[in-house]
Amino acid sequence: MDLKKYIRNIPDFPQKGVMFKDITTLIKEPKPFKYVIDAIVNHYRKEKIDKVVSIEARGYIFGGAIAYHLNCGFVPVRKPGKLPAETLSKEYTLEYGSNIIEIHRDAIKEGERILVFDDLLATGGTVLATCQLIEQLGGTVVGCAFITKLTYLQGDDKLKDYKIFSLVDY
Repeated sequence: MDLKKYIRNIPDFPQKGVMFKDITTLIKEPKPFKYVIDAIVNHYRKEKIDKVVSIEARGYIFGGAIAYHLNCGFVPVRKPGKLPAETLSKEYTLEYGSNIIEIHRDAIKEGERILVFDDLLATGGTVLATCQLIEQLGGTVVGCAFITKLTYLQGDDKLKDYKIFSLVDY
């Protein structure tokens, strides 16, 4: 399926010079929405995943469904102050600034096999920080999956220690 025809480009969002890849036009259509979930699940079905970790907020749309189909748990990674229990946090840089993400300290058990999912790989800062949090908690990152990857921002370079899977490259 040609997913690019379902992903809308929004220039200068969230700031001037950024070409935002909007997946709301993809998720409103049942066939591409189902295709993305099925493709990710089929790619990782034999990996014995214990949990899917997704990043706020668009990652959640798919992450829970992927976890359901892989018969595993789901863990949200959020912005500071959004998780109610004790957290572990990590600061990271992205293509237009910096941010902090958090995960519950009890979200991952030692030795668990984790699939990280986010809608888009850009510079790789958010996903790298997420992988580092998972590893600090004793988890093993089995792979990092994305709908889209912006190859020109070279996020793969930051994630060179992880297996990356994406459905659409720009």
